[in-house]
Amino acid sequence: MKKLLLTVAVVLIALMAKADEGMWLLKELNRESVARMKELGFTFPINKLYDENNPSLKDAVVIFGRGCSGVAVSKQGLIFTNHHCGYGSIQKLSSVEHDYLKDGFAAAQKADELPVDGLTVSFLRSMEEVTDQILSKVPSVLNEIQRNNVIDSLTNDILQEYEKSPFVSARIIPFYNGNKYYKVVYDVFRDVRLVVTPPSSIGKFGGDTDNWMWPRQTGDFSVFRVYADKNNKPAGYNIGNRPYKPKYVVPVSIAGVKENDYAMTIGYPGSTNRYLSSWGIRQMMESDNKPRIEVRGVKQDIWWNAMTKSDAIRIKYASKYAGSSNYWKNAMGMNEALIKLNVLAKKEKIESDMTKWIDSNSANKAKYGGMLDTLRNAYVRSDEAAKYTTYFLETFNNGIELIRFSNTLLQFDSGGTEQDKENFIKNRLIDSYKDYEPELDKKVLPALMKLYAERVPEKYHPDIYKTINDEFDGDYQKYAEWLFANSKFVNLPALLELLKTADIQMLTKDPAMQLALSVKDMGYELTEAMISSYEKIMQSERLFMVALMEMNPETAFYPDATFTQRLSYGSVKGYKPRDAVWYDYFSTTDGVLEKQKPGDPEFNVQSYVLDLLRQGDFGRYAGKDGKLNACFLSNNDITGGNSGSPVFNGKAELIGLAFDGNWEALSGDIVFEPEMQRTISVDIRYVLYTIDKIMNAPQIIKELKIVK
Repeated sequence: MKKLLLTVAVVLIALMAKADEGMWLLKELNRESVARMKELGFTFPINKLYDENNPSLKDAVVIFGRGCSGVAVSKQGLIFTNHHCGYGSIQKLSSVEHDYLKDGFAAAQKADELPVDGLTVSFLRSMEEVTDQILSKVPSVLNEIQRNNVIDSLTNDILQEYEKSPFVSARIIPFYNGNKYYKVVYDVFRDVRLVVTPPSSIGKFGGDTDNWMWPRQTGDFSVFRVYADKNNKPAGYNIGNRPYKPKYVVPVSIAGVKENDYAMTIGYPGSTNRYLSSWGIRQMMESDNKPRIEVRGVKQDIWWNAMTKSDAIRIKYASKYAGSSNYWKNAMGMNEALIKLNVLAKKEKIESDMTKWIDSNSANKAKYGGMLDTLRNAYVRSDEAAKYTTYFLETFNNGIELIRFSNTLLQFDSGGTEQDKENFIKNRLIDSYKDYEPELDKKVLPALMKLYAERVPEKYHPDIYKTINDEFDGDYQKYAEWLFANSKFVNLPALLELLKTADIQMLTKDPAMQLALSVKDMGYELTEAMISSYEKIMQSERLFMVALMEMNPETAFYPDATFTQRLSYGSVKGYKPRDAVWYDYFSTTDGVLEKQKPGDPEFNVQSYVLDLLRQGDFGRYAGKDGKLNACFLSNNDITGGNSGSPVFNGKAELIGLAFDGNWEALSGDIVFEPEMQRTISVDIRYVLYTIDKIMNAPQIIKELKIVK
């Protein structure tokens, strides 16, 4: 619910006119966008961008895993994506004996490729507008909660035909704040195998220090292969499966990029709030970002200290830490950028102008009178509860791991079949406990519970706090020692033994489950505290989008990101981050040699990699100056979820993989600033060089259609 509260739509009209802004649905490209694309250098046939009946570029761009993008680059199912997108899979396959995070991996032949249990790659099959099927059946007299319940019911009816197949995924996605709906259908491939990944010294070069920063020299890529059955259809893992033959395969260009070249991304941006009001932004900064920064900072310090002292813990927590720290640093950068770019004042000016428009005639007043006041009041009333909710979620849902395990166990059916129990244990428990360190969680728990008690009023403390005060004299460390000494949940073998004999009532008596249930009850109370404001915000944002379009009938509006396939277009460009400083549009591997620091966990680079880079024998991957470009900048409009998105030139040839935004414009989810906002992409020539020469996998290069 917290996330939904931050999707309130109050428009920034002036931004609509700025060049190259927008994450466009391929089916909704308008004449103005197409004309602008051609003006910038796009020469690929427009009708080959999206076609549901014939192979087109949309068929090559995939959802990788649950939150990234990728691209099909060979007729044998090779997928290029980011290293950080494949990081969880690489971590899952790694051990102290086979440390693929540290050393990288390259399969010498297809038989050596490593299956990743649970990893999926989804290809877009179709997008169909279903607005009339839904909204025509929603009575206008309903309040917002009732309205959403009816829409959910109608959605379930439409999607019913897709429920039986594990290889098809279908969703009904709202656009324009619930004023338009699409049915989106994907073919889901469940046999995906790791082919090549560079060592983290390349794929994660610079670590947290360089994250969101420019200049960058990170070789952020990994290579996977999709397998299908004998009929080229999606299938689960089977040793007899064959490499998938994609409908469309993207050519790979080694011609390089230069300033002002056309650049286009197609991918799956996750979420933006471009139409968020000044009140929504203020709440996001104060009640969402600041608590998140504080809680994650405490947790990550504890994790990082342990990870630097133990390879086993480093491997276990590598993916968790990366995911947590990414949004932690993003929250800091976003707040800083919003202040520096004076976004609140700009939004307030738009809100003032909209008030005048509403008051300009009686028809507007009848439709939208009081809407902005309702929106403002709903945010102001919910600010404190929103802040406490963030502390709650970051502490108990995202912080203390034992609580998450306990919540999972609440779904265990002790009366189910043996096969059901076995599947639950395999799919829900074993993998999670593989990457769990109880002694580390035992340090996190008292630190976060103490912080929560200090920041959140007592009326929002779970009941377990009274137990800690009464039985442990308010000593969170003492409580943690007792909890971890007496809970069966901290040890997988002990837990599995308990599950064999225990019913749900016995499980709930475990100290860890008592903690989880106490937390769960308080979660319901916080939800109740937010629900009234939530309903008003939902209704106001939907009405505002209608008003916005009515105000500006000549404007082509793009919908906020919803993890659906989108296109953004722009050019390769540098930028001026501050006075007297200019950032060039590209970096080279010279930066690796300049930044590398022996023994530093973020900048340590293996000697054999440094030796190859120093030799400078980059062959056909070199630029005209003989250097190897590492990364480049473009003014494409992207956000989280675009990671792994292919970056195309004007001929729709692959020139890079998008992997980051820049620090100075981390306000990009809220407002697009064309002079400042940049996409950071790894140059495809660095990717190919690393595969070919560093990872010694030239057979992969031979699969690609390389063009100059």
